[in-house]
Amino acid sequence: MDIQGEVAEGFEPVREAFVRNFELLGDRGAAVAVYRDGRKVVDLWAGTKDADGGADAGARADGAADGSADGSGGAEPWAEDTAVVVRSGTKGVAAAVPLLLHQRGLLDLAAPVGSYWPEFKAGGKERTLVRDLLAHRAGIPALDRPLTPAEAVDPVSGARAVAAQQAFWEPGSAHGYHAQTYSWLLSELVLRVTGRSIGTWLAEEIAEPLGLDFWIGVPEDEAHRVGRVAPVEPPGHAGSLRTRPRRNVAEAYADPASLTRRAFAAIDPLPDENAPEWRSAELPASAGIGTARGLARFYAATVGTVEDGGRIFTPAVTALAGTELSAGPDRVLVVNTRFGPGFMLHGPASPLLSPASFGHPGRGGSLGFADPDSGIGFGYVTNALAKSVTADPRAQALVRALRSSLDAQP
Repeated sequence: MDIQGEVAEGFEPVREAFVRNFELLGDRGAAVAVYRDGRKVVDLWAGTKDADGGADAGARADGAADGSADGSGGAEPWAEDTAVVVRSGTKGVAAAVPLLLHQRGLLDLAAPVGSYWPEFKAGGKERTLVRDLLAHRAGIPALDRPLTPAEAVDPVSGARAVAAQQAFWEPGSAHGYHAQTYSWLLSELVLRVTGRSIGTWLAEEIAEPLGLDFWIGVPEDEAHRVGRVAPVEPPGHAGSLRTRPRRNVAEAYADPASLTRRAFAAIDPLPDENAPEWRSAELPASAGIGTARGLARFYAATVGTVEDGGRIFTPAVTALAGTELSAGPDRVLVVNTRFGPGFMLHGPASPLLSPASFGHPGRGGSLGFADPDSGIGFGYVTNALAKSVTADPRAQALVRALRSSLDAQP
């Protein structure tokens, strides 16, 4: 495998783990980046831009399956600036928007959502607080009638649906992952507070000032950089390393009537994530597009000042980002999860670098997080979407390698 990029001295284990992801865990095109104390120390990419772009799904990393030097089968290679959809990895980046609004005195996390969005008070949700919405405690992870893909991306249908939806539990009393409905909840709240869409606000107030390659709604002039994603199965010899969902999670998802299945199927049928209309959609739960470098730089800027840039949060808001608001049994994911105000926190369901870490995985592989204790900002993106939900083995291998790199340093 032809690995492009560089690693700083002491971070070689991350490169080694990245190589093994291609050799053993089925990666086709991917990138990983790490910032430490605002400085980039890992920046690697390899494979093909498109997961289904001509490379044989079973091709070995040494290229022997097709005779090519890099196993790509002649497909367009992953470039330094290749970006891909990160699914729920979007949620972590989107979380910076309400927290920055709070930092600027424009959004009160202890206020009722209905004070900003009066229509939201229907269906037993009048006491729902902004912090409940951010921490998956709003009680509306699913919809009585799923939206079509066209409705999901239009600017009004989703907000109307979640505002009218009867809560599945008393808001604030429990938590359950709002896999899809989070898009319309957060988008409409930001629109009501700022008068701008969340994608526009993110671009103008965070991404452009910091030079981040990350978009919620990719611009037309950047669309050529976006690689195609596709579902994959790891090679047969890596079976022992695959993510195996706990039986109750698998059973819950297999039941069409379960809250688990209904939450992930709030858009039905499933959209084509490679379609231009999905890539340009401003859906902060699932449709963000970016590079590993963009994710890592973003998270680095939440815990410190990045080189040739600035920082996003004050120290007080950085501490708030990692504050636990939800913990324990998740009514949707059917495992114990931990959430802060928009970020998933370190725990068994999503192991990050340390108990202080906050970030978000994306179903299928991607991961971004910050660790304030070590000054780390981390980003991993892939076009090979596995069946993992919160703890993809490729991302976890990179996190373990990063932890070992830090432990070995003086």
